[in-house]
Amino acid sequence: ILVWILARFAYKPLVSMMQERKERIAKDLADAQAARTEAEQFKADYAAQIANARQEAQQIVEKAVQEDIKSMGGLIGGEAKKLTNFRNSSAKTVCGDLMNKAMAAAMGTMEVNASMGLIVAAPTAGSCGILPGAIVTIGKEYGIDDETMIDALFTASAIGAIITRNATVSGAEGGCQAETGAAAAMASAGVVEMMGGSPEQAVHAASHCLQNVMGLVCDPIAGLVEVPCQGRNAIGVANALISAELCLAGILNIIPFDETVAAMYKVGKTLPMELRETALGGVAATCTGCSLTNKIFG
Repeated sequence: ILVWILARFAYKPLVSMMQERKERIAKDLADAQAARTEAEQFKADYAAQIANARQEAQQIVEKAVQEDIKSMGGLIGGEAKKLTNFRNSSAKTVCGDLMNKAMAAAMGTMEVNASMGLIVAAPTAGSCGILPGAIVTIGKEYGIDDETMIDALFTASAIGAIITRNATVSGAEGGCQAETGAAAAMASAGVVEMMGGSPEQAVHAASHCLQNVMGLVCDPIAGLVEVPCQGRNAIGVANALISAELCLAGILNIIPFDETVAAMYKVGKTLPMELRETALGGVAATCTGCSLTNKIFG
């Protein structure tokens, strides 16, 4: 009797329910596959863009250390070549060949930027030398393959995205600590990735970088991204490499990265307007700074 009742009243609803479940599962699987395909295509497209940026960075660095590139304002030009020539001479470098190469790459990229050349603003034009200076130099020094260097740039971009989302990378909003500090944080995390470090070490390296320059003001002479910006890019790439070395050696930061980013943002907000890219304070407001401004703009 039970079998007859089930067959008479429950069979068709059960079959219908099973069919609907089968179709729903099939649709979910199809949607998941479509999403995966779309994600893989997005990753491939983005990887291609990152690879292109890496190649451009390499070309920019090579050009900058070989040529005397004069800036539009005339305040900088040829410093990267001088560093390279110094390294290749019989003189002893204070910082060693590797740091000299990284500094030259960073300063040279700034020369290309200030002469209206093509640069990759990562994260800003005023800090554009730090990321390529670190990634290109370390990659070349240790013969690191393109795929690993691209992964390093993905890591760097993640750090930059976090800072941009939760604070700022703008000198006008947060001072030079926000620009060169963020660039160094990105570069340092990327270097850790390249050298086989862990994600934890990469994030801690970024914390080191931001804390090392916290409070640094933005005071460009004549409002141009030339001086003291070029020198601070050299300091920034050194900051990145030192911070990476600390973390790869197991020396982590006691303040979490998100708290460091928040602290940097608060410090930036407390900086007076004169010290946030207005050229009204700092070295820009010195007698020499004002004289140079008058000379440039008449």
